[in-house]
Amino acid sequence: MKISMHALSVEVFANTLGNLSRVLEKGLAHATQRKFDPGVLLAARLAPDMLPLTRQVQIACDLAKNSVARLAAQEPPRFEDNETSIEQLRTRIARVIDYLKSVPASALEGAETRDIKVPAGERTFEFKGLAFLQRWAIPNVFFHVTTAYAILRHNGVELGKRDFLGP
Repeated sequence: MKISMHALSVEVFANTLGNLSRVLEKGLAHATQRKFDPGVLLAARLAPDMLPLTRQVQIACDLAKNSVARLAAQEPPRFEDNETSIEQLRTRIARVIDYLKSVPASALEGAETRDIKVPAGERTFEFKGLAFLQRWAIPNVFFHVTTAYAILRHNGVELGKRDFLGP
């Protein structure tokens, strides 16, 4: 049985972002229960030179939708980075998941050999579709989702591996 690019991209990203949304929900519940402003969590970082929670979520979302769009040879939806609450971040995640699920498996047929170019500052990375997904898209989405999880865990939100992996 051949594993499809749709299963490796859309299904993995939608599941991972859904888990991230539930982790954020736990962060909001934690702040509410302990009576502090959830904005504290949004601005939290693991290290001074790392991006805060809000940007980690935005970047994870952008990487997932942009990667699937590249693989499907589509123009991805553009979102402003203007979320200022956990609820708004969860809405962004839901919008990305809706987009991902709107991409039919047929749009990704043959994507493993499609030429993919990723502009990164003054450089442009070039991949074939499968290598792009394996070496760029999946690791980057997981990096930012893991970092968001770690920021919340570091700030006392009761999370475990099951929260990261999902139900």
